[in-house]
Amino acid sequence: MDRIDAMQAFTRVVETGSFTKAAETLQSSKTRVTQLVQQLETHLRVKLLHRTTRKVNVTADGAAYYQRVVRLLADLDDAETILSAASASPRGRLRVDVPAPLASLVLVPALPDFNARYPDIQLDLGASDRKVDLIEENVDCVVRGGELTDLSLRARHVADLPLGAYAAPDYLARTGMPRHPVVLEDAGHRIVAYRSSRAGSALMSPLRRGDEELLVQGRYVLSVDDGNAYLAAGIAGLGVLWLPQYMARQPLTRGELVPLFEDWHLDAMPMYVAFPSSRHVSAKLRVFIDWVVELMAQQVPTVQPPR
Repeated sequence: MDRIDAMQAFTRVVETGSFTKAAETLQSSKTRVTQLVQQLETHLRVKLLHRTTRKVNVTADGAAYYQRVVRLLADLDDAETILSAASASPRGRLRVDVPAPLASLVLVPALPDFNARYPDIQLDLGASDRKVDLIEENVDCVVRGGELTDLSLRARHVADLPLGAYAAPDYLARTGMPRHPVVLEDAGHRIVAYRSSRAGSALMSPLRRGDEELLVQGRYVLSVDDGNAYLAAGIAGLGVLWLPQYMARQPLTRGELVPLFEDWHLDAMPMYVAFPSSRHVSAKLRVFIDWVVELMAQQVPTVQPPR
């Protein structure tokens, strides 16, 4: 029995709750994963998992062992990194999920810099706005906008994204320029609704001017759960958008969008890198997070402390 392989198999079964899913994330077979866990239990002379036909639960001894093994495997990963290339050159596979617009407009164009700094890191990048189960899907971290509510995650605040209201020239030609946000409640106006797959409901941001505060509900003909589709719908003239300024920069330059309500203020959107609290922050994850912080400081006017 390779004890390291057995420990990795055991931790993945605990994290996914399934031998089948653990085998998929380890790119192995269910039979092999089962054998490794059984051999580990025999070696330790203790039962680590309760198995039924429907699910797998960790025993009390297994839970205690899991906590130690997770740290041990992370320390081993760091030790190999230090020995292989002195800590300045971390290596290995890093699985990351980020919002689609952030990937296409900010992260991917800047990745040549990251690759030049850390040529031995293999980055598996998911670009989506969906809710990601980091443990079950074996993802190292996610970058997300908005307040985090999942208490199982640790997070580092990386930016506060300024927001603005925008509409396409074609839309304004049909409806006229709205001079006050309350006008968007009229029957002749439309918004594009962004419906988060994580929140399950349409997301809106209040507008403020002095002592005034207004949450525009508006009517929509389209709601989407993807940032790129949301931007495309606004450019197509389907309604008014609430966008982070980095998403609006190029469409404004090309004349595809026009800013609205510039004397009103929208609260900035906090952005975080989040990762499982049960996992040690490896060297490769640490340098990726530091790089994202540095990159976002270049992309937004200010990086404010968390509220």
